Amino acid sequence: MFEIIYILLDKKRVTARELAAHFGVSRQTICRDMNVLSAAGIPIYAEKGKGGGISLLPNFVLNKSLLNEHEQNKILSALHSLSTIKSDDTEMILKKLSVIFNKPMPNWLGVDFSEWGQDDGFFDDIKAAILERRIVEFDYYNREGDKGFRRIEPIQLWFKSKAWYLKGFCLAKQDIRLFKLHRIRNPIVTDEHFNERALVTVSENASENRDTEITLKLHIAPEMTFRVYDDYNDCEIEKQPDGSFIVTETIAERNWVYGYILSYGKYVEVLAPEHIRNIIKDEAQEILKKYL
Repeated sequence: MFEIIYILLDKKRVTARELAAHFGVSRQTICRDMNVLSAAGIPIYAEKGKGGGISLLPNFVLNKSLLNEHEQNKILSALHSLSTIKSDDTEMILKKLSVIFNKPMPNWLGVDFSEWGQDDGFFDDIKAAILERRIVEFDYYNREGDKGFRRIEPIQLWFKSKAWYLKGFCLAKQDIRLFKLHRIRNPIVTDEHFNERALVTVSENASENRDTEITLKLHIAPEMTFRVYDDYNDCEIEKQPDGSFIVTETIAERNWVYGYILSYGKYVEVLAPEHIRNIIKDEAQEILKKYL
């Protein structure tokens, strides 16, 4: 009956014969459904003769009594933002609800996740595996570049700190792990199903490799002002009288940290911790050797 309403909102007028053929039922069943809808307060009516058919009264909005205009806009906006991840069914749902709410589709947000580096169907495949509770297999490169084979029970696709991760229960480690999508190769969604586990709250720090946290303190020259405000929050920035900056943040120590610091070139100095300062010094000396 809900689909009958959607069809009428979309096509404006349909015959009982067309509805009966669409649903594989008799015309009498369609007529009974019309009576039920009418008794429920849906303004549905039928006209006989040539050009006749079943219609809804003009300007009818299905959910006026269920969702106010603000709530309708919230739902459409949320779906529109979700459609940026290019999930196959989101656009279809968005179009249907736009018709039901009698509103144009919103277009206030644009996000490009093309840097995933995955095949076009990767997101939908993983989403299906999560919803259908199917085991996923893939090759994975850890941060040291070592390749390994993983079998996991997928829990969630997770976006954090400018990167996408697959959160899942690793069958080899018997624990929750995070797998960075860029390091996943040859993913396969198997036909093996798993039961939902009674897991404790997943820690945001769960990862394939446990990382040591450090408090990084940098002195950055005024020439890099634009990057300082791009990369750091106000609470992490201490502006100096000469226009330079002292920035302090607590992060997991990973190889990318060294490359990130070096990307500031001559405009950065590591103040702490001392071992990071020494690593950057050694890296700079190795770079210099290539140009001697």
